[in-house]
Amino acid sequence: MSRVPLAVKLAYAAPAFALAVVGIPVYVYIPKFYTDVVGVNLAALGTILAGVRVFDAVIDPAMGHLSDRLRTRWGRRRPWIAGGSLLVALFIFLLFVPPPGSPGFETAWFAFCMYALFLFWTIVTVPYEALGPEITADYHERTALFGLRDGLLIAGTLFAAASPAIVQKAFGLPADADGERAKFFWIAVLYAPLVVASAWWCTAAVRELPEVARPRATGLWAGMREALRNRPFAILLSAYTISAIGSNLPATLILFYVQYVLESPHADAFLLLYFATGIVFLPAWVAIARRVGKKAAWLASIGVNTGAFVGVFFLGPGDAALYGVLVFFSGVGFGATLALPSSIQADVLDYDELKSGLRREGLYVGLWSIAKRLAAAIGVGAGLGLLGLAGYEPNMPQSETVKFTLRVLYAGVPSLCNLAALAIAFAYPITGELHARILDAIDRRRRGEPFDDPLAAVPR
Repeated sequence: MSRVPLAVKLAYAAPAFALAVVGIPVYVYIPKFYTDVVGVNLAALGTILAGVRVFDAVIDPAMGHLSDRLRTRWGRRRPWIAGGSLLVALFIFLLFVPPPGSPGFETAWFAFCMYALFLFWTIVTVPYEALGPEITADYHERTALFGLRDGLLIAGTLFAAASPAIVQKAFGLPADADGERAKFFWIAVLYAPLVVASAWWCTAAVRELPEVARPRATGLWAGMREALRNRPFAILLSAYTISAIGSNLPATLILFYVQYVLESPHADAFLLLYFATGIVFLPAWVAIARRVGKKAAWLASIGVNTGAFVGVFFLGPGDAALYGVLVFFSGVGFGATLALPSSIQADVLDYDELKSGLRREGLYVGLWSIAKRLAAAIGVGAGLGLLGLAGYEPNMPQSETVKFTLRVLYAGVPSLCNLAALAIAFAYPITGELHARILDAIDRRRRGEPFDDPLAAVPR
């Protein structure tokens, strides 16, 4: 199959860079900003964040179902991406620039803005991610496409992680409450238009393919049941979900771990190192996947990422340099743990078409999003909730119980989750050769000719 032009790949990947602002800033910096500066109670904040992810789990598959069934002159996906980006930009600004008020008002403001932001973020991201598998059906070209998209996601996360320090230095802001408020104001001013511009570039440059399979009159629940009976998807989803639960804990707790366990002021530098390493090594993983297959490369990347991170559990005050070494080696596998599952998921969608005769990218992305959102809900809710129960007090020296809890949640639990994900992922059956046979069977089905299921003879 022909390669996707680089200009189209870049246009498709661009929104991932901008939408990364809903990652590190919202789940790492904003919670600490709202607890330490705005005055929201930590336990209440953790409950709100967990609730937002459960809310996402409800609306994601519905959004995917709507995206699959929408019929407009502009396609199924692009109207949602273009229109939703305007509302995402609005609520980024409102969340990052809270008006002063009582603790009760600030808590309500945080809850309202978070729920609204993630509603409109879902309206954009589910159709956006569903658009990707439609761009190409080529086994290896998909890896390159999603490698670029998720590479820009990591780069966007890197820039988002650095943005507070960049803004503070650029504007000479003081390290007090007023300086923190000004910092997040300027971050919102930067990101709100960037989200809109990148989304509109994507919708202008990427054309949706002509429909080859229209949805039959099946409801959302029936479609979800059919998707979960897709064995390769069930294996992939299970492994990814367990791994994602683990990965959300370090993302939530890194600022706390570095400050109170390592007693280091350089959390931002470690975040930059981790994401920069992920970007640098991602092209190598794309090349490895082309040589040994996506599954083998994915398993290897999880092993590398986890193997280095286990040692973080045993660190303490004064071990910042050793922590930096472990962060680097863990980051080597990081990029591939994002890009390769995305590419594998696209192949699973082809198998669904073979079995059902439908193209249901939106529904599958919605189910995939449930895994991501629920994993984040568990990670954030459990991480902050257990930290609060252990006795965490903002801006105070922490007890040994709090420090031990941080080590367990930050390093121990994520490593165990990744080991469990590895064990499940070994059963994933689709190889490059089998995928080619699936595409051939799809062509036969579309022409009304007899076809076989290439996975029917694969040992279970």
